[in-house]
Amino acid sequence: FDFDRIARWNRRSVERLLRDEGIVRHRGKIEAVLSNARCARRLRDEFGSLGAFFWQFEPDEADRQSRLDARTLARLTETPASRAMSEELKRRGFRFVGPTTAYAFMQSMGIVNDHAIDCDTRAIVENARLRFGRPGR
Repeated sequence: FDFDRIARWNRRSVERLLRDEGIVRHRGKIEAVLSNARCARRLRDEFGSLGAFFWQFEPDEADRQSRLDARTLARLTETPASRAMSEELKRRGFRFVGPTTAYAFMQSMGIVNDHAIDCDTRAIVENARLRFGRPGR
């Protein structure tokens, strides 16, 4: 995803994308992608990297669920940290970034480790998180 390239797209690009049957052809979402790409450039310029911005929302261990089992994880769709991330992204002009989307992003990037306690992958991910140097710190 080359957000610098997408940030340069214009109305003609939107019209072309609206004819592309291989994507979701929703004008608002397409325009949001272009707008979000421009916002991402500003974040990178301000923080030095997108990672430095996003990792500031890593919750303290004390703020996390103490026992992550399948039942707890099924209900865990947003957190105070994902709400804060979503609010800050919206304040900076991002669109289509609610707290559930922000939380899914946090999970996929390893900002939180939501593998269940009995999942073999949990320890692998946690070990990688311990070795990972947080951007901006």
